[in-house]
Amino acid sequence: MTAATRFASEADLLREEGPLLVFRLDEEAFAITVTAVHEILDVQPTTPVPNADLFAPGVINVRGVVVPVVDIRHRLMMEQATDPSRARIIVVEVVIDETTQKLAFAADTVEDVIEADITRVEKVPDLGAVWPQSYLRGAFRLKDELIILLNTETLFHPKAASQAAA
Repeated sequence: MTAATRFASEADLLREEGPLLVFRLDEEAFAITVTAVHEILDVQPTTPVPNADLFAPGVINVRGVVVPVVDIRHRLMMEQATDPSRARIIVVEVVIDETTQKLAFAADTVEDVIEADITRVEKVPDLGAVWPQSYLRGAFRLKDELIILLNTETLFHPKAASQAAA
């Protein structure tokens, strides 16, 4: 990954944060920065792309723009959703190789936009964590719930899986 897609230090990370969007995959609460979110849509049909990587197996049309749909469940080593009745599509804008890209992913539910004290973000312990550490910025507590803060710079990077293994 290039320096352009990675924060230089933890201090830079904290300065970049703002409100967080909380969503769920299964019963787990995850968050990303609101600054990365372009819009939230109802679920719509995804057009499969022949021979596409499991990272982005299809595309959707977002206001006339073809947007890749990223399977973050696959990235986070989670099972596929079983109840799409409340699902939403979150469209994000992320910088990949110095170019801003729109990507979309499905969340079981979108819950809230919160202000959180991210100075209290702690590393997710390796023991017991089922998600690859390279996709996580850390975890924090909000009321009585643990929320996992995702690293959008690695989670949405197409080459992140091979780079994480290197």
